[in-house]
Amino acid sequence: MSPYRICLVEDDEIMGEAIADRFGIEGFECEWFKTGEAARASISLGNYQVVVSDIKLPDIDGETLFEELQTAGIALPPYVFITGHGAIDRAVRLLKLGAEDYLTKPLDIRALLEKVRSLCVKTRPSNSQEPVLGISSAMRNVEAILPRLAEGNTTVLITGESGVGKEEVARALHRARDPGWQLPFVTVNCGALTETLLEAEIFGYVKGAYTGALRDKKGYFEQADGGTLFLDEIGDMSLAMQVKLLRAIQDRKVVRVGGEIPIPVDIHLVCATNKDLKSLVEKGGFREDLYYRIHVVELQIPPLRERKEDILWLSGHFLDAEAAQQGKPRRTLSPAAENALLDHLWPGNIRELKNCLERACVLSNQAVLTAEILFQGAPPETDAAVSESLGDYLETHERRYIEEALRSRSGRIAETAAALGISRKNLWEKMRKLNLQ
Repeated sequence: MSPYRICLVEDDEIMGEAIADRFGIEGFECEWFKTGEAARASISLGNYQVVVSDIKLPDIDGETLFEELQTAGIALPPYVFITGHGAIDRAVRLLKLGAEDYLTKPLDIRALLEKVRSLCVKTRPSNSQEPVLGISSAMRNVEAILPRLAEGNTTVLITGESGVGKEEVARALHRARDPGWQLPFVTVNCGALTETLLEAEIFGYVKGAYTGALRDKKGYFEQADGGTLFLDEIGDMSLAMQVKLLRAIQDRKVVRVGGEIPIPVDIHLVCATNKDLKSLVEKGGFREDLYYRIHVVELQIPPLRERKEDILWLSGHFLDAEAAQQGKPRRTLSPAAENALLDHLWPGNIRELKNCLERACVLSNQAVLTAEILFQGAPPETDAAVSESLGDYLETHERRYIEEALRSRSGRIAETAAALGISRKNLWEKMRKLNLQ
């Protein structure tokens, strides 16, 4: 569930449905009221980060409701009003009374989303945290289960393609166990080290164990004592190392290379792989006993192309980080650039997305990043990229078809989606892709 709760007060069926649906797609939790009186009690409870209200309501106008709530001494969240051009003077008066902002009709949904996002960050509840893994249902489900896993010492296996963010999930699990981040979090890339070096690094060694061992050294197990040991790409570990790892996991003790004394360790073990370990077991490439030892709870992380809701959310975080690191104003994305990011297949997943944005920020001085800058002038790889001319043809006719469907139903999202045989969310995504208002 999103930590950001929005109260929408709008009696217009078409506009209210459109705004509420879009908030849902963008990861907000939105409650939609069609009258001021219906919204009054809920607003009074103080459960929202932002209120978005039309000034013109059927029972009581938005201005009167706002003033009455203030007079009652209710601590109101930021208020954003929607107004027609003829009521701008009233909107300005409301700003003087303490409203946060106003937007005029016809409503610019992008401007509304940007305003609401910025206000939500300022008013986030103290007992709530912004999602750290993504706003898609898949990643919110993963994040929701982490506190339960943090309560015990269950071994967790994180699976997914390379670059999907498996280490970030492991870090989030560690953070759930140790909010102050005072305990160690040790990462080992099992595929990046030779077998001999991996054994010495994982279990440590004693002075004189081999040439160059000039002193005793703790291995990763000992370094992670009390905290979390994250074994990434465990599917690349040799069978010989798997035997030694299994013994250490079972006994919760390690013996340094060249040593004889077992050293007890207390760790939370998290493993990750981009391989099908069960298939490797069947082929003899991975030990079955080790597989069942680490496969107590599996967290499957979908590829980025299957959770498109996270693409722009992640892009915003990367652009925020780039601006903070460089000490420069934050870059923004043009509508065409957003569409290009959503259309791209991202075979490299989050890692590729981050590199794409970092490269664009380095190579361009423009405040607004375009699709050409992001993909260096080359058309991004998409699901429908059979040929450019065919893609253009299909996109043009799809746009016309959806425009006509919307027009014939006076813009009603639910009716149009039903007529097209798709979900409202799918229709919104197509409208955003085709740059339809």
